[in-house]
Amino acid sequence: MSLACETCPVRERAACSVLDPEEREALASIGRTRLIKRGEMLFAAGDEDAACATLVSGALKVSSFNEDGDERILALIHPAGFAGELFQPFTHYDVVALSDSQLCTFSQVDMEAAIERYPALGLALLRRSQEDLHAARGLLSMTGKSDAASRVASLILALAQAASDSACHPAERFELPLSRGEIANLAGLTIETVSRRLTKLEKEGAIKREGARGIALTDPARLKAIAAKA
Repeated sequence: MSLACETCPVRERAACSVLDPEEREALASIGRTRLIKRGEMLFAAGDEDAACATLVSGALKVSSFNEDGDERILALIHPAGFAGELFQPFTHYDVVALSDSQLCTFSQVDMEAAIERYPALGLALLRRSQEDLHAARGLLSMTGKSDAASRVASLILALAQAASDSACHPAERFELPLSRGEIANLAGLTIETVSRRLTKLEKEGAIKREGARGIALTDPARLKAIAAKA
């Protein structure tokens, strides 16, 4: 196994984890590591034959712009997540780094060939796509809630779960990959409302802010109760 694969922090969670060592080595030989800075674009809407990638570290957002130039964040990609639109002639959405990120990238042609060669990889990517669709629907349902506190609490829980290595429990501590403005964008709120709700959640003992972006879940049960409000 290559050093990059052996030391990869998401090697047990990414889609390629279903491959045996020889298959993973063959896949790694056609990929390359890419580092991008916060705010740098990985893919742009309209790109032809765009590459695809597994996110090793950092965070990405998938977004589009309306006719007035307003951004709409459609989905978030977290470590072990897959970025790219396979079997499409061009990319439909922008994919931008929310923080300094490391990716394992492949050309679309190479990845499609690998899926044909390794059926287990295709199944793993299908499972990943279903998980991403479920997460996107969760974000959509969050914006439909009338209570602002519920929206912010729901988003914090979703980010804590994404930062966790467990499918059952959210991370107790994590770094927010989003700015206040990006949180407001996702939650359909103003930046001022997001700031007030975060302060209130902290005063109520549900969370504790640590540094510029650190979040500790001090009372996950209370946070879940707030998130469950309509």
